[in-house]
Amino acid sequence: MGTTIDDLIASIEVEKEAAQKRHAKALKEAELILAKAQQEGRSHLTEEEAERVEELKEARAKAKDDLAGAERKLTEANEVKAAEMERDEQQRAITPTQARKPGGNRVQVISEERTYRKDTDPYGKGFLLDVSRQFLFQDVEASHRLQRHMAEERVERAEYMQRAVGTGAFAGLTVPQYLTDMYAPATAALRPFADVCNRHPLPEQGMSVNISRITTASGAALQASENSAVQETNMDDTLLTVNVQTAAGQQTVSRQAIDRGTGIEDVTMQDLFNRVATVLDNTLINQATTGLTNVAQSNTYTDASPTGAELYPKILGAAAGVEAALLAMGRPTHAVMHSRRWYWLSSQMSATWPLINWSGVPVQAGGTANSGSSYASGPRGVLPSGLEVIVDNNIATNLGSGTNEDELYVVPASECHLWEDPAAPLFIRAEQPAAASLGVLLVAYSYFAYTFGRYTNGMQKVGGTGLVTPVF
Repeated sequence: MGTTIDDLIASIEVEKEAAQKRHAKALKEAELILAKAQQEGRSHLTEEEAERVEELKEARAKAKDDLAGAERKLTEANEVKAAEMERDEQQRAITPTQARKPGGNRVQVISEERTYRKDTDPYGKGFLLDVSRQFLFQDVEASHRLQRHMAEERVERAEYMQRAVGTGAFAGLTVPQYLTDMYAPATAALRPFADVCNRHPLPEQGMSVNISRITTASGAALQASENSAVQETNMDDTLLTVNVQTAAGQQTVSRQAIDRGTGIEDVTMQDLFNRVATVLDNTLINQATTGLTNVAQSNTYTDASPTGAELYPKILGAAAGVEAALLAMGRPTHAVMHSRRWYWLSSQMSATWPLINWSGVPVQAGGTANSGSSYASGPRGVLPSGLEVIVDNNIATNLGSGTNEDELYVVPASECHLWEDPAAPLFIRAEQPAAASLGVLLVAYSYFAYTFGRYTNGMQKVGGTGLVTPVF
C-alpha cells in the first residue's frame, strides 16, 4: 500500500515536533550554563562552557532552519490535501440533469461519516463482527471497512498512529475511541488510582523509561573566614530504569456467536477492556518491589477496637512523612483507600473535631463527601486536612497475620508517574481461528510504565490491626 497524503502530513508533523524539541532543549541548556555562571558570581564563562554555548547556538540555528523547512513542507502538503478533498467533493456531488426525477430535481451532496459511529454502532457489535469475519472468513467487505476505519484514525490521531506503529510488532487495530470511553465505567475494579496519577506519553520506542535521580546533592556551609575555601560537594545522580509493561487479555469467541449471537459485544469487548484497565491499576498498587504497597513507607496503626478518630492522626502522620520527604518538590494530595475503609470512616461518629480544617470543610465534620460521586468517578470526598479520597478496590484486603487487613495510602499525585500511549487507547486483534472448535481468538492489550521511586519515602501508607475488616 502506497503512502497517502495523510501519512505524509503525519510524518512532517513528527519532523516539525522533533525540530521544536531540539530547539527548546538547546535553549534550555544554554540558559542553565549562563545561570550557573551567574550563581557562582563569575563574570566570564569557562572555556568549556563557552565552547558548549557556541555549539548550542549552532544547534538552535540548525533546529530553527529544520523547523522552518518542516513548516513549509507542511503548508504545501496541506494545500495538496485541500485540493484533493475539493476534487473528491466535486466527484461526490451529483449534478442535476434535465430528466425529471421522483421528488423533483435536486443537487445531492454525500458527506463521509466515520465508519464506526456511536449513533449507528453504539455497542461496537459491527466493529467486533468485522474484526472476527476478516480474520475468520477473509471477508472482503469487512476488511474494507476496517481499512477505512484505520485511515480515519491516521487522519484524526496521526501522532498516536505514528507512535503505535513503532512500539512493537503487533498487527493491531485501533478500537474506536467512543467504545473505550463507554466501557470504562462498567463493573470491575478498573483504575481509580491510575486515573489520578501524573500521566505522561509513553516514549515512541524502547521497552524502558530512564530517569536521572540526584542522589548526592551539592553542599553549602558558612565560610570560616574571608578568602578561605567554601564548601564544595559534587552532585551525583543514579539512573532509575522503569520497565515498559503490557496489560493484556484474550477471549475465544465461537463462530456461532459471531454469526448468530446477540449482545456478544457486551460480553467480549466490555470484559476485555475492563480486565486490561483493572490489571494495570492492580499492578501499580500491588506489583512486587515497585508497586505502591512495596514502595510506600509504613505507618503502623495497631488497635483491637479501631475508631475513625484514632485512624485520622495516623493519616496525618503519613501526610507529614510525605511532606518531610519532598519539601518543596511536592505535597500530599490524595488518600487512596478501599471502599470498605471509606464507608467505615463515613460511619464513624465523634464529639470532637480537628483543631485545623481545610477551607470549605465544616468545622464539626470529619470530612466531606462529593455529592453523587460513585466508584471510579474521581475523588469521593475530602478529609479535613485537604486530602482528596480515592476509593480503589484493587487494594488488598487479605494483609496482616489475620489475612483480613487493608492499607491506606497517602500520596503526592505529582510523583505518581504513569506513562501510557496518548488517550490510553486499547488495541484488538484476531489470531488464527481455532478451526477444530470453530472459534476465533481476540486479544486486547495496552503498554504502560510507572514509578513511585523518584524520592525515598515520598509515598506513605497506614496499615496494621487497626485496619481489619470493618464492623458496621
